[in-house]
Amino acid sequence: MEYDPQFPPAPPESREPPSEPPSALPGTAGLLGEAPPEPCLVSAPGPPYDRYPFWGYADIVVFFGLAFPCLLLGFGVVQGLLHVFHVRPHSMALILVPSQFLGYGFVFFALYVILRYHYHRPFWSSLRWVHTRPGSSRAVLWGFLLAFGVALVGRLLQTPDVNTPMKQLLSDRSSVLLIAIFAVTLGPLCEELAFRGFLQPLLVRSFGPVPGVILGAVPFGLLHLSQYGGSWRHVVLVTLAGVGFGWMRHVSGSTRAAAIMHAAYNFIFVAALFSQWKELPKTW
Repeated sequence: MEYDPQFPPAPPESREPPSEPPSALPGTAGLLGEAPPEPCLVSAPGPPYDRYPFWGYADIVVFFGLAFPCLLLGFGVVQGLLHVFHVRPHSMALILVPSQFLGYGFVFFALYVILRYHYHRPFWSSLRWVHTRPGSSRAVLWGFLLAFGVALVGRLLQTPDVNTPMKQLLSDRSSVLLIAIFAVTLGPLCEELAFRGFLQPLLVRSFGPVPGVILGAVPFGLLHLSQYGGSWRHVVLVTLAGVGFGWMRHVSGSTRAAAIMHAAYNFIFVAALFSQWKELPKTW
């Protein structure tokens, strides 16, 4: 069982035999007619400890239940600002990406309130955003390897090149740049905090490491269903990637390592997209 670092488990009891009590002064036992009493050994109380994660499934329901309303709120705020300032973006990506970013901000503010004010725990360390060894370079390497592995599985599954909503967003070069930046920065950060930082630890505690990692990757894959036009093959590939990110989170104990691996994974596909720069839309 994993424990909260703020409340480490008590140290194991010592198995060494108790030390011999100090001998009585010469002649004292004879005067009193009885043996001297043995000293009372009182062990110091160990530090308190608490299991990790300290949240429950009700918190999971609240958090993910707020996700869609928060995204709608973000979209509404962006549309309102565009209307007030009379701005008309030429691409839908210039509306959806800021809306998604703002929606993520709302939903993670709700998670901050749950952790900070309901449980009185810090946000980042509770979600295990911590440094680990091996460091970032190893996580980047595993992200690259995972990207090539998933691409190979995609070839074996004969994944079709369908006209997905994601491709439709890449209507001009400014949209391509904006989505690429989001894919290697805020996207991995928010998705890993939600799925590997908040959801997976509870599943691992309930079902064990392997089922917990897989169960945490399934909703992660389904989240991308609409982005790929309902293609089940793409969902399978994203789920496999989620298993890889979950494995990194479990073996390293760090959501930060999983986010770095996720960003490196996305970077490979972004680089592949930019390698076809001449075939991208010419307009900005």
